Amino acid sequence: MIGRRCRNLDEDEAARAIFGLTCVNDVTALDLLTEDPSFPQWARAKGCDSFGPVGPAIATDLDWRTLTVSVALNGRVRQDYALSDMILPPARIVSLISREMTLEPGDLIACGTSLGALPMRPGMVVEVTIPGIGTLRNTMAE
Repeated sequence: MIGRRCRNLDEDEAARAIFGLTCVNDVTALDLLTEDPSFPQWARAKGCDSFGPVGPAIATDLDWRTLTVSVALNGRVRQDYALSDMILPPARIVSLISREMTLEPGDLIACGTSLGALPMRPGMVVEVTIPGIGTLRNTMAE
């Protein structure tokens, strides 16, 4: 989560602009994404009502390099990975995005996911857990 208005940051400035970390269930409607194979609709596929829940808290004193993310679907762990394995670190992501747009306090940037994401169906319970932040629990609706 971004903590101050910023634009065109280098990585050191971007690291200081990050207010804190939280959990995100970065939902994607795969049917919308692949509806037209010549033009994947990423914004549309991630922008439906109720997509992208966040929480349960914002942690401001954690070192992201020491954290792990676990994602369980109906109680079965499907993803469990170290954030230190990210292709792009958060400060670099913020720096790159800030070149294209002004970031505002409270803006949230989802930093991606790892292998093991599976389609979700109505009634399934998804739990995203980051130690030190907590567990974001959602039941998928129709």
